[in-house]
Amino acid sequence: MRAPAILATADEAIAAIPSGATVAVSGFVGAGHAELLTSALERRFLQTGTPNDLTLYYCAGQGDRAERGLNHLAHRGLLKRIVGGHWNLAPKLGALALANEVEAYNLPQGVLSVLTREIAAKRPGLFTQVGLNTFIDPIHSGGMMNARTTEPLVERITLDGQIWLRYKYMPIHVALIRATYADPRGNLSMDREGLISEVLPMAQAAKNHGGIVIAQVESIVDQLPDPKSVRVPGLLVDYIVTSGGQQHDQTFGEFFNEDFVVTSDGTFTLPPMPESERKRIGARALLEVRRGDIVNLGIGLPEAVAMVAAETGRLSEFTLTVESGPTGGVPASGLSFGCSHFPEAIIDQPSQFDFYDGGGLDIGVLGAVEIDAEGSVNVASFAGRFAGVGGFVNIAQCARRLVFCCTFQAKGNAKFVNQIQHVCFHGPSAIARGQQVLYVTDRAVFELTSKGLRLIEITPGLDLQTDILDHMQFTPILGI
Repeated sequence: MRAPAILATADEAIAAIPSGATVAVSGFVGAGHAELLTSALERRFLQTGTPNDLTLYYCAGQGDRAERGLNHLAHRGLLKRIVGGHWNLAPKLGALALANEVEAYNLPQGVLSVLTREIAAKRPGLFTQVGLNTFIDPIHSGGMMNARTTEPLVERITLDGQIWLRYKYMPIHVALIRATYADPRGNLSMDREGLISEVLPMAQAAKNHGGIVIAQVESIVDQLPDPKSVRVPGLLVDYIVTSGGQQHDQTFGEFFNEDFVVTSDGTFTLPPMPESERKRIGARALLEVRRGDIVNLGIGLPEAVAMVAAETGRLSEFTLTVESGPTGGVPASGLSFGCSHFPEAIIDQPSQFDFYDGGGLDIGVLGAVEIDAEGSVNVASFAGRFAGVGGFVNIAQCARRLVFCCTFQAKGNAKFVNQIQHVCFHGPSAIARGQQVLYVTDRAVFELTSKGLRLIEITPGLDLQTDILDHMQFTPILGI
């Protein structure tokens, strides 16, 4: 008979993590993040200096741009390597990377998410074309963020006459995961969580590599009534830490919102947006969304598309999805991003990216920081910090149609530039794939062509030369 999971305090469970281990942490922004455990890991390191030299592996970016989430782990000596998808919400980690104090990799969120399953099965890695011709491609930087980072985790290979990327296998020794309830045998359910994340493959990966799984739960119940609700079997769980609701907020934006875990008949409404550049951009982008489309909206400005759709009665015409797993409903915003209001379904994140990577998205509406003459886009770095790509690379490369939304300028600085800092979306590759791509701003709309960026619309009342061309570092093809 297998031994049951050990009931422990956060400090007791964290003490079992050995130095030098690879620690995988699940969650998305704040949803599903084991805040009690990461804060305990920080506390132990500051008190004892151990564990040290850890490798941190995470898929989405868990943090609040300040202290919570993975910011707890941003200490010299605690980490030797970071492999992550999105960095903007954990600026303290980014500061370590930019200061060359840790090895640091930025790989696509969807790749890292699906790679957890390959690691669990001890397969040789993930083979995909996601990331080709971007800064993640080894012909460029291979996703390495600083001079200290030298080991290649991505390689180019040729299979059946096509170029692919292999994201290499790496063992996971510790999984820090979160659920809502555990039963006495350690089985975990996620009834009050707004997403599922990678809890199962992370747990399987740690267990199959002789490691440990530590689960933060809200409470322990006598029995989980439906075995189909179990997201992680107890045989994978080594330690259970009960939070009692402390450091167990549903997201970093809200303690608990029932909208994130129930569905509706589709009659809910959203408050109208005030008139603004944001609303105008959202309204123009919405014109590209067709009846019946399956849609992904990026964080930030693209969220306005859903708001305008609700205001104009169009929400029921298409299905909104989030890369973290929700399908249907309306994506939440801010520090609750990753959840959806009244979703029709919530699946695990690796499965959602399987669907995206296979071409399941009709249209992606995404943000942009910099755009060049060939239509390539940077979202990874800006204003002296590294934000990372998150799910952007998967979505931008695999959706059939794309709309990039941004303001025409950023605090007076050009966004249409001769050379972008990081190629996160490669315009010429999109043309070769046959994608339809628009760039929607508050002043003008551009489309991607085989000859580069073409200006197709300007906002009424603006002057082409003084309001548009004088503020671009290159001259687009003029199509108006």
